[in-house]
Amino acid sequence: MQHSHCAPADRDTDERLLMLSPGDNVAVVLRALSEDEQIQVRGRDVRVHAHIAMGHKIAIARVEPGSKIIKYGAPIGLATRPIDIGDHVHLHNIRSDYTPSHSLDGAREENSDDV
Repeated sequence: MQHSHCAPADRDTDERLLMLSPGDNVAVVLRALSEDEQIQVRGRDVRVHAHIAMGHKIAIARVEPGSKIIKYGAPIGLATRPIDIGDHVHLHNIRSDYTPSHSLDGAREENSDDV
């Protein structure tokens, strides 16, 4: 297994994950992952809980509701529900720190005002 996309401290991580900073709790998926696939994250066997497309995020640590999602070593949003290792991290379970309405729930609320 090649590890050229992993930070040096994370050599035991699947090569399809891009670990941007050692303190991150998400990684970027470089090639799509299939539901129920087994991958390595920091030397630990992890089951992928749903299909995750290239460019999307996967949880590499458990994140509790209200806790920060850390990518690039910086907070990018808040978990809106529990996120387990191996979960797809996207609009369905986070709220962006950059665009207040950038969440699935926020979009639903915005669209309900139009009805």
